[in-house]
Amino acid sequence: MSAAEVFIGIDVAAAHLDVAVRPSGETWQEANDAAGIAALVARLRALTPTLIVLEATGGLEGPAVGEVAAAGLPVAVVNPRQARDFARATGKLAKTDRLDAAVLAHFAEGVRPPVRPLPDAATQELQALVTRRRQLVEMLTAEQHRARTAVAKVRPQIEVHVAWLRAEIKSLDRALRDAIRASPLWRAQDDLLRSVPGVGPGLATAMLVELPELGTLDRKRIAALVGVAPLNRDSGTKRGKRAIWGGRATVRAVLYMATLTATRCNPVIHPFYERLRGAGKPTKVALTACMRKLLTILNAMMRDQTGWEATHHVLLAA
Repeated sequence: MSAAEVFIGIDVAAAHLDVAVRPSGETWQEANDAAGIAALVARLRALTPTLIVLEATGGLEGPAVGEVAAAGLPVAVVNPRQARDFARATGKLAKTDRLDAAVLAHFAEGVRPPVRPLPDAATQELQALVTRRRQLVEMLTAEQHRARTAVAKVRPQIEVHVAWLRAEIKSLDRALRDAIRASPLWRAQDDLLRSVPGVGPGLATAMLVELPELGTLDRKRIAALVGVAPLNRDSGTKRGKRAIWGGRATVRAVLYMATLTATRCNPVIHPFYERLRGAGKPTKVALTACMRKLLTILNAMMRDQTGWEATHHVLLAA
């Protein structure tokens, strides 16, 4: 590590931003508003940091990340669980906003997570629509469960809310389709992904919006990024069961649903699933393997920009 390298961690709260610098140990706080973020960016520019790290905090980090990235500064947003695991591994068990910022600076220095480019305005809008649709689907599921056990006096109110949620989800589906079809690039990529049997608009949209790395990584790295790569659990002579863990849960959930369909109708995934089940593999293990195979196929198609027909023939010949 060069002596000139500077690493910065920023802990984001609703009212303020706590900043820590390594290796100097300097700390300060700014308000989490337009004026505070502008002051933060000016001070960060003066430090010429090697890397700035923040945690994903449900959207609170958005304005700060946007301004920092727009200023041309290298910024990465990491999963909070990664940062807490790192803190425990380095013996930092106490938790305050200032300490969390220091941990993030240390994480930036030790782990160096990759910098991700700032999405353009159209991508940010599409991400917002996808997130809102997911929230409404979760509300709909909860209300449907409540309706099953609700007393007669309450059930009509729940049913009205269920009808409203369904209408809003349909409206968002239309907005998502219109946004994708309005962009020639997205339209071409959407058509490419949806040419695969089992891949519907939900998975195609999730891949375009929440997995921009699709087609740019090898099969092992893309599987690890989504969280469908089996991780070892070995110690000494013990050989534990492999299990998937981490990754982008929202993408993995949509991929799972698409894989269920693909095991019935996709001419590559269906025989692969049947072969695994015939070999005695549990259903969950077989489905996970199919998820990984489907993801690998989609990744290769995006990398080579080849449609399903050409890809299918190559897979059958292999």
